[in-house]
Amino acid sequence: MGMFDNMKDKAEDLAKEHPDQVNEGLDKAGDFANEKTGGKFEEQIDKGQDFARDRMGDGEGQDENQDNQS
Repeated sequence: MGMFDNMKDKAEDLAKEHPDQVNEGLDKAGDFANEKTGGKFEEQIDKGQDFARDRMGDGEGQDENQDNQS
């Protein structure tokens, strides 16, 4: 488990150093998933994106406001 914990810690550090890139990646991944599922699971995908943003400490502010406008 030590190796995976180390990888997780490195990923978290990188996400904190580059939050704009992470948010862009989350948006692209969500758009891709919505496209592939025909929008059928858009609400669940949005919740997953919000959860990921909360986990990296960027869940409040602009991204929630954008979701409420959709």
